[in-house]
Amino acid sequence: MLVTMDVGNTNTVLGVFRGSHLAAHWRLTTARNQTVDEYGILSRNLFSLAGLDAADVSGIIISSVVPPLNGTLAQMAERYFGRQALFVEPGVRTGMPILYDSPQDVGADRIVNAVAAFEKYGGPCIVVDFGTAITFDAISARGEYMGGTIFPGIGIASEALFSRAARLQRVEIKDPGAIIGTSTTTSVQAGLFYGYLDMMDGVLARMKSELGAKTRVVATGGQAALLAGSSKLVEAVDEFLTLEGLRLIWERNHPAAAEQHGAGPSRKAKR
Repeated sequence: MLVTMDVGNTNTVLGVFRGSHLAAHWRLTTARNQTVDEYGILSRNLFSLAGLDAADVSGIIISSVVPPLNGTLAQMAERYFGRQALFVEPGVRTGMPILYDSPQDVGADRIVNAVAAFEKYGGPCIVVDFGTAITFDAISARGEYMGGTIFPGIGIASEALFSRAARLQRVEIKDPGAIIGTSTTTSVQAGLFYGYLDMMDGVLARMKSELGAKTRVVATGGQAALLAGSSKLVEAVDEFLTLEGLRLIWERNHPAAAEQHGAGPSRKAKR
């Protein structure tokens, strides 16, 4: 079994693959102060609840945008699973050329998403990832990571609004059904929902004008389903895109192990 971990600023998504099949997955709060043992015990307990045997783990791959946690997670992998974790970082084989001015500056999760999106949907394509930040990443028809756009996440925007406006109360972020709110609650909901929806479609329209009209658009992340269903340009919501990308990158760095487990090397791995 392969353990995949996507460590974000707000949430950590943990997945377990048997070959190419995602056998189990969990979304957890990213806890920067948790110890090696706390992460290890939590992970082992999740395995137990899912009927999985930690002794069957053959590899662990981690994508992290929280560097202070990397040492903790590396120790957890060795202590509780007996495996050395592979971190997605410069030097790891991804099969995707990076056209960023400074390739080392690209968040690991953005590269992982791009790898999975090109493998599953072809190119050119755009990945919209709804996390602490909303990222828009462009992949060329030749499978090159071109770059993208970073926007404050809807959670960040709403928290800033509520913390700075004393008379505004926190609201559920959802479609209120109309752009003209008839109460303070629905007015705030309309601003957040339709404001971010139009921002998303506006950015996508600009990116598609550069990449071409046939560019595929896929959304992922915790709030993808909230907005993507009302988008004019998002074609697919792929909840586990990042975990799939981690599996693909693991296979490209361990082709023999991938073939042994029946997954085989990715058909688009180039280097």
